[in-house]
Amino acid sequence: MIEYYKNKQLIKNERRILMDVKFPIGKLEIPKKITKSDVTKWMEQISTYTTRLREVVDGLSEEQLQKTYREGAWNIRQLVHHIADSQVTMYHRLRLALTDDHPTVPNFDQDQWAILPDNKLPVEASLKILEGLNERIVALGNSLSEKDYKRQFTHEINGPITVGTKLKKLSWHQEHHLEHIKIALSK
Repeated sequence: MIEYYKNKQLIKNERRILMDVKFPIGKLEIPKKITKSDVTKWMEQISTYTTRLREVVDGLSEEQLQKTYREGAWNIRQLVHHIADSQVTMYHRLRLALTDDHPTVPNFDQDQWAILPDNKLPVEASLKILEGLNERIVALGNSLSEKDYKRQFTHEINGPITVGTKLKKLSWHQEHHLEHIKIALSK
């Protein structure tokens, strides 16, 4: 059973480990040296992600889609659309890093994107995007060499980011928000 502590924004999961609701799987951690084995593991997670997400969100009512994992957070519908938006954006940046020499990429205001009118669509629209996109991410990720992992793009705010780091974030980010959705549904 999951317990909630509103003041501290902590939950206790089945293993009785305390964690921050904002980062239920922990913060993004990048290995010092990214290996083919790391990327293979991340691509395996990505390859099953849409199926796992679909199992959680298929058939949710409008009321359930409006649930949030914490006060002031995005609701489940917004989270599903954000996952697709973010994967598209990160995939684009990944491709630029692999084809251009140190491209600079713009930031995007994810909070503004979350309230755009297309985010009122059924979550199925974003699930369809994720099915095809994650298949492409996995095919690309699995084809890269350790030399490719070192290629970079420059984010206009966050600075240089390697392909290896972006591959890890593509995997972590989806899992991070899947856990948010599960927490919202458990409330």
